[in-house]
Amino acid sequence: MKIIIKKIAYLGLLCVITLTGSLGYASVLHTSNSTETANNDGLSYLDKADHLAYSMGLTANSDNTKEVDKLINNVKVFYNPISEQISLSFKLGKQSSVAIKVMDALGNEVVQLMNGSLDAGNQNLSFDPTGKLNSGFYFIRVVSGSETVVKRFSVRK
Repeated sequence: MKIIIKKIAYLGLLCVITLTGSLGYASVLHTSNSTETANNDGLSYLDKADHLAYSMGLTANSDNTKEVDKLINNVKVFYNPISEQISLSFKLGKQSSVAIKVMDALGNEVVQLMNGSLDAGNQNLSFDPTGKLNSGFYFIRVVSGSETVVKRFSVRK
């Protein structure tokens, strides 16, 4: 019970520091070299709040940092609508096994485009599903490890 109350108090302190940071007050404390901003251990209040947030599993990272942590980034299907060829681009965070499938609107697998290993980095792939896809809406599903990214595209003939 005491641990839960302590975590709630720390979370409240973290919220106050975060809110005052947006007003400019916390940044003044953070850049100050006075002894008022640091305890005996030499850490400022903001450093302690960041460490607390990290230890509690909370992060105040920007969207760019979250994107780096992902294995599959920037998935794009083009040209949409497609008529002859599916072009797919994405960035892979590390070398891994990748499965790419086309699903219909009901979630049924229509065609498997790829199932293999790809190196880390930008991927630009093209597939020719001629005769396998009728006109309509489909979803392309890119799976790597425990991550799945789904993008919608349409076929026009």
